[in-house]
Amino acid sequence: MNELVKIIKETVKPNFINIRTSLLTYDRNAICCGAPCWRWAYHALHSADKWFINPYDYDEPDFHEDGMDNPDNPTNVVLCDKMLLEYLDKVEKKTLDYLDSLTDEMLYEKPKDCPYTRMELVLRQYRHLSFHTGMLNAQTALATGKFPVWVSEESQVVDDGILFGRYRKKHIV
Repeated sequence: MNELVKIIKETVKPNFINIRTSLLTYDRNAICCGAPCWRWAYHALHSADKWFINPYDYDEPDFHEDGMDNPDNPTNVVLCDKMLLEYLDKVEKKTLDYLDSLTDEMLYEKPKDCPYTRMELVLRQYRHLSFHTGMLNAQTALATGKFPVWVSEESQVVDDGILFGRYRKKHIV
C-alpha cells in the first residue's frame, strides 16, 4: 500500500494547477521586491525542479545561467511566459513520475548525498511553491482587483469562463 504517496500525488497536482493559473494571469514585468515577476515565477519552478527530488543530484535546465534562480542576481537570460509554461510542464511531469516510483517506506529515506528525507523535500516544496504562487497572485490582485482562481483539489477545476475567460491572458509569448 502506498497511501501516503497517493495522498502526496493527489495534493501536489493542485499546486501545479495554481502556479499555472498564476503564470496565465500575472503581469510578468511587474516589479516585486526589486525583480520582475517572471523571475519569481522561474525561482519557484526551478526550486520545485531541483528540490522536490534531490538537490544534490541535479542537472540544471539548458537555458539556466549560474545564479539565475535567485531573483536578486542579474541574468542575461530572459524567459518568456511560453518558456516558463513549458518548463512548468516538464517539472510537473518529472515530479509526478517521481512520485509514481516511490513507496511509502521510501519517504522516510534520504536520497543519495542528501541530508533530508524524501518527505522533508516534498513538504518544503509544498510550502515554497504555494508561497510564491500566492505572491504572484497578490500582484495580480493588486493590479486588477481580482484574485485568480485557486483550487484545493484537482477535481475543482472547471472551465466556467473564469479561469479560461475573465482571467486568462489572450496571448502567451
